[in-house]
Amino acid sequence: MGFTCGLVGLPNAGKSTLFTALTGADTLIAPYPFSTLEPRKGVVPVPDDRLDRLAAALKPAKVTPAHLEVMDIAGLVEGASRGEGLGNQFLSHIRAVDALAHVVRCFRAGDVPHVGGEPDPRRDVGIVNTELLLADLEVVERRLDKVKRVAKADPKAARAEWAFLERCRDALGRGTPLRALDLAAADRAIARELGLLTAKPLCYVANVDRGDPGSMALAAQLESIASGAPVVTVDGKLESELTQFSPEEQRQFLAEWGLAESALVRLIKVGYRLLGLITFYTVVGEELRAWSLKDGAAAVEAAGQIHTDMARGFVRAEVTRVEDFLATPVWATLRERGLVRLEGRDYQVRDGDILTIRFTPSS
Repeated sequence: MGFTCGLVGLPNAGKSTLFTALTGADTLIAPYPFSTLEPRKGVVPVPDDRLDRLAAALKPAKVTPAHLEVMDIAGLVEGASRGEGLGNQFLSHIRAVDALAHVVRCFRAGDVPHVGGEPDPRRDVGIVNTELLLADLEVVERRLDKVKRVAKADPKAARAEWAFLERCRDALGRGTPLRALDLAAADRAIARELGLLTAKPLCYVANVDRGDPGSMALAAQLESIASGAPVVTVDGKLESELTQFSPEEQRQFLAEWGLAESALVRLIKVGYRLLGLITFYTVVGEELRAWSLKDGAAAVEAAGQIHTDMARGFVRAEVTRVEDFLATPVWATLRERGLVRLEGRDYQVRDGDILTIRFTPSS
């Protein structure tokens, strides 16, 4: 199961530069709008100190990190909800992602024109958010009309969805994104089914020029209007260049800038939290692997992440903690000390669990 974070924003905000830096993919980066016509998807390994420490202890032949998928989507312009620019294509692509990273241009560069003349985070964020609100409102009103027709034949069956859609319509009409509402699980399921954009988790990416104090002031302005959403400050051009360096050169470069880790690492971690993911680990043969899983998922769902046969034939999970294993990296000793537990299919997997799935193979 892949978890996808979509990069959205106005044209020339730096989405493609950021996508290239994150994924290493070869992407057309041009100083004009709509250089990205079709969505591009790339895979990004999740930085994981625990995986590194486990690898040092186990020395396996193969180490596989958890991954996130990142999608670079065409820039959105004012009027996209009415089909302006690449609006209809943009909106159809963005509905498929699990979370949004809204890239906001906070740098001035004469060779890269801004669609609005000069960067203005408040205005630029407002344009994108308004288009997403209007697009959702159209979907909700269309669905509400359908539900009202169904309700004539079966009022009881349609009552709950009708109430939810009216609540959404009222919120969107006030300019309130749906992620700001306290939604029940059933309501969230409807929002996912409809692909409601403003219900998706969101973070902002302030794309800056670290050498320009004015750029950092624009980033601060973005933070002031983020309404509680995470804001990650990234110098996209700098980070893109950084990926060409060796790990040691990267560390030296970051130290010169007074940074503990690259902005890309911070962004990946924010995206991981935004998607509500945890990490569990498996050691099978000579492979140590990290897996992404929705927080709150059961052991049988974790088994299904590894292989569908494991979920179908699930018997039990043997569970230990990364911290316990690193302190005593010998399975027999861990079992003697009671640090390996047997759990059933409904066990809620915790971040940092090491799982061994016992299952009956399908015949």
